Amino acid sequence: MRLTKLFFTLATLLTLTACGGDSDSGSTPSVEMEAPVMVSSTPANGAIDIPAGNLTIKMTYDQNITSPNNTHNSVSIDNGASITSVSAAFKVLTIEVTGLAKGKTYTVRVPKGVVLGPTQLEANQVAVSFSTVEEIALSNKLVTQNPLPQAQKVFDYLVDIYGEKTLSCAIANVNWNTAEANLVYKATGKYPAMNCFDYIHLPYSPANWIDYTNTKVAEDWWNAGGLVAACWHWNVPLSETNTQNHTCTPSETTFRAKNIFVEGSWEQKTADADLEKMADMLLLLQDKGIPVIWRPLHEAAGNTYEYNGGTAWFWWGYDGAEVYVKLWRYMFDYFKAKGVNNLIWVWTTQEKDAPFYPGDDYVDIIGRDLYGADYNNEKDAAQNASHFSAIQQNYSHKLITLSECGSVGKISQQWSAGARWSWFMPWYQYDASTLDGHQHADTNWWKDAMSQDFVVTRDQLPSFK
Repeated sequence: MRLTKLFFTLATLLTLTACGGDSDSGSTPSVEMEAPVMVSSTPANGAIDIPAGNLTIKMTYDQNITSPNNTHNSVSIDNGASITSVSAAFKVLTIEVTGLAKGKTYTVRVPKGVVLGPTQLEANQVAVSFSTVEEIALSNKLVTQNPLPQAQKVFDYLVDIYGEKTLSCAIANVNWNTAEANLVYKATGKYPAMNCFDYIHLPYSPANWIDYTNTKVAEDWWNAGGLVAACWHWNVPLSETNTQNHTCTPSETTFRAKNIFVEGSWEQKTADADLEKMADMLLLLQDKGIPVIWRPLHEAAGNTYEYNGGTAWFWWGYDGAEVYVKLWRYMFDYFKAKGVNNLIWVWTTQEKDAPFYPGDDYVDIIGRDLYGADYNNEKDAAQNASHFSAIQQNYSHKLITLSECGSVGKISQQWSAGARWSWFMPWYQYDASTLDGHQHADTNWWKDAMSQDFVVTRDQLPSFK
């Protein structure tokens, strides 16, 4: 029964097809193709904070496209920029642009006929507009009076490239080496532009395992063309009577920052002795013409403003903002009196710690430390960029840097999202012999960073001598 019905239906259809009175000689109706339509672009239309200089624009269409060579000269951009090449492959039209200046809005126009679909139908004209990063009013005047000429050259360079380039930086594995920088080179074939050292073991130096008076490691790095940075986890005695063991954790010591300003206190004597020793170490580098990007007393507020019951992580912030600011300025003035003039001063903010800011006359650069905290979504590049934007709103007249980082978004993604850090510095992993599986920045993270045109490596630095 079912076979009979099927045969009848097929026969009927064949008859209708053959005998249709209005058909065009029995031909199959053609399917009308649509012209290509642009569905997205990189950068997106209306994008802001695009780096100045050169730019690759990619326009993606809804079907495969071609672009005749004789149409490329009709693609245009305004405001003095230039189109250097136009090409099509699969669904993407690629346009190379050069000559972008800061603080301008540009529009790229692709006229009708430049883009063709598979059947040679012409795509309509499209236009993509974007704005470059604003020209930031930055001073190249260092807070240190009569700075070492090399320090001024370094700072001039940082100001000059800010918003267009970012420096790569590695931290010493604990204190006085280039171990992490060597791992970066092993993985990527390039050294970071800067190496940061840590004077964390100052109370014990000089010793047979650590001797900060032996400056060869810093000298070698500087002479190889790299920049030198330094931080100081300032460890103090556990108590007035226990001076053999040291810490920077407030709960582990009776040392109080507020007592540094009490004449004759053991805290004052300890602080002055440490500052004198530290100044002597910095002068060793100064005498060799080596400037130091100096970041002391970092992350002062700790969790003080983050939630109820939050406290400072380090003793230097434990007594509050007023004491901290006083301590920062005390160190600044102490070094000044000792003749230390090779420092570029970096203060680390945690965004909600404005009262801890030492003041414009005592800080050259603002830093931010991000460690990939899940509760802050810090592994997300867009969230990383939001930190940059928030800090920039408060300190727009200062350079801003990613002074420490853990597991955060890739630098390429952060940069695209608008994070124009002066430099970035992943923290070390103590037992790392390779970047593979590194707890903070692994091989893939560093390869991404060091492959970007806007990331400065050691070999790309100018001479500062």
